[in-house]
Amino acid sequence: MSLENKIDYAIIFSVKNANPNGDPLNGNRPRIDYDGYGEVTDVCLKRKIRDRLQEGGHAIFVQSDEKKIDGMPSLKARAESEEYGLGKDAFNRNHTNPEKAANLACKKWLDVRTFGQLFAFKNEARDGVSIPIRGPVSIQSAFSVEPVSITSTQITKSVSGEGDGTKKSSDTMGMKHRVDRAVYVTFGSMNPQLSERTGFNNDDAETIKAVLPKLFEGDASSARPEGSMAIEKVIWWQHNSKAGQYSSAKVHRTLSVNPDGGFELDNLDGLEPELIDGF
Repeated sequence: MSLENKIDYAIIFSVKNANPNGDPLNGNRPRIDYDGYGEVTDVCLKRKIRDRLQEGGHAIFVQSDEKKIDGMPSLKARAESEEYGLGKDAFNRNHTNPEKAANLACKKWLDVRTFGQLFAFKNEARDGVSIPIRGPVSIQSAFSVEPVSITSTQITKSVSGEGDGTKKSSDTMGMKHRVDRAVYVTFGSMNPQLSERTGFNNDDAETIKAVLPKLFEGDASSARPEGSMAIEKVIWWQHNSKAGQYSSAKVHRTLSVNPDGGFELDNLDGLEPELIDGF
């Protein structure tokens, strides 16, 4: 059984004195576009969704190093593991039925049937096998409602990291960056046609819906202190058919978000949004 109705959704979240998504190519400063609007990439948001799903007990293929639960050193090892994956034969060109391997991967891992995945491996003969899976759930990068103000603070580390602790090591200088205050919004959709290929169903959609309001719970770090990032509202549009009454672009454009986190919604005949408070 696949997803029965097209779904569009939006997430409004606030940031206060935190770095929501650092750019490693720019000294880990918060990401901004050329006009100064803050950005949180879709990859970052998918990572948080995966982490919340994993914490809920769901099998996740793309696990972060910090939250790894099976000890697999790589995605390849996890995929080929007899205990945690599909086994080596699933990705051996001499034995693999790509469609069957894709179905098994989608059945085993929730994030694979949700977002899709590309499995590309080589066997002993250096002959490649590539299994692409296109997921039915998409999410866009989040952008701030207004250009963001970034504060940079110089920090020092002065500890004895070596020896017996009797000698003081030299200070290490560094920088720490934060967004002072901002409201971000992102949009996504769930495609029933693509769900027919991966097996993503109504229960899976409800599972994703349940984790979105608590996307930042358990995600605290030095760059994102507890309580510095919060989901303000999740807006959920469930269409009455697989094709949907309206295009995703038209649905998403009905939402206008204010700098203080408030929002307005234009009406679309026959499509009533569900408003969900943050956790």
